[in-house]
Amino acid sequence: MRIANRWMLALAVCCLAANWKTAKPGWIYQFPRDHHVHPDFKTEWWYFTGNLTNQNGRRLGYELTFFRQGIRAPDERGETTSRFVVDDLKFAHFTVTDAAEKRFYFYDKVSRGSFGEAGFGNENRLAWIQDWTLQMTPEGAFDLVAHAADAAIKLHLVPQKKPVIHGPNGISRKAKVAGHASHYYSITRLTTKGSLRAGRDALAIEGESWFDHEWATNQLAPNQVGWNWVSAQFDDGSELMLYEMRLTNGSIDPVSSGTFVRADGSSSSLTTAEFQMKPLSFWLSPNTKAKYPIGWRVSVPQMALDFEIRPVLENQELILTPLTYWEGAVDVVGTRHGKPLGGHGYLELTGFASPLEELNR
Repeated sequence: MRIANRWMLALAVCCLAANWKTAKPGWIYQFPRDHHVHPDFKTEWWYFTGNLTNQNGRRLGYELTFFRQGIRAPDERGETTSRFVVDDLKFAHFTVTDAAEKRFYFYDKVSRGSFGEAGFGNENRLAWIQDWTLQMTPEGAFDLVAHAADAAIKLHLVPQKKPVIHGPNGISRKAKVAGHASHYYSITRLTTKGSLRAGRDALAIEGESWFDHEWATNQLAPNQVGWNWVSAQFDDGSELMLYEMRLTNGSIDPVSSGTFVRADGSSSSLTTAEFQMKPLSFWLSPNTKAKYPIGWRVSVPQMALDFEIRPVLENQELILTPLTYWEGAVDVVGTRHGKPLGGHGYLELTGFASPLEELNR
């Protein structure tokens, strides 16, 4: 990342104002309205991951996430003739995991969007930054495009279930302190077809994706350093999302939670007391020296669910400035009601290389 981009990100992180909205109970979700931007909140992201294969069974994973970081709060906005006075910073992360070739490609883009080269909420174009785009079709599907030096995707995603809201009363709590929460929903299974390039190989692929959309102000509390997050798509048609908020003392914040989604689309919220995540294996990054717990044993007793998370590749670390984290494709293998159960998903581990200080402001 260039020095200028680091400066822009620092500006977005440090510009504080009094009247950013915070996530409060009672939010009424409406779709497709809430697929669009929420500019009165300071932080927002549209997050897509997927596990894909080509006709020969070659395994590939991808992530494409668009981020919005507020610079000018709603009460600071006014008429201006300068293109360089913008309300938010736009940035995005893009990865491709090539399991067969044991290669992980990661890229990022950052822009102020002063000349319309990046932005949010232009009719059905939900987010874009140069030639990386997220488009919603009139039928409610999504089109993703991203091009980089050694990786590219052009994907069409069709939801198989309705959006699932995480947390009671329309908020997903992140800390005990009031105001540390987000509005958060997922589309937990989308059939995916299109093309993917990994290195020199251009492939026709298909598979399944997961979509998260989250917006908030002041998500993390000062005593939190990051989170362990997993999405799992099981072969029986059910899905699971769990997150653990990690404290500076190494323990897990009791507000951590999750959501189990049944094959019929109905869902149940899970408190931190209703699931267990135990690390089984670790990977030490040769670049950052961060030690990531990339293998896990997960138990959800009330769902009679017990499984292991196994990464398809150890090194799926995004080394970006100022944010470094592990985000990668995984397999899930276990049982439900004592019967064998498999599937796939994505694992995200933040705050191991450095604390996520920018999200607790």
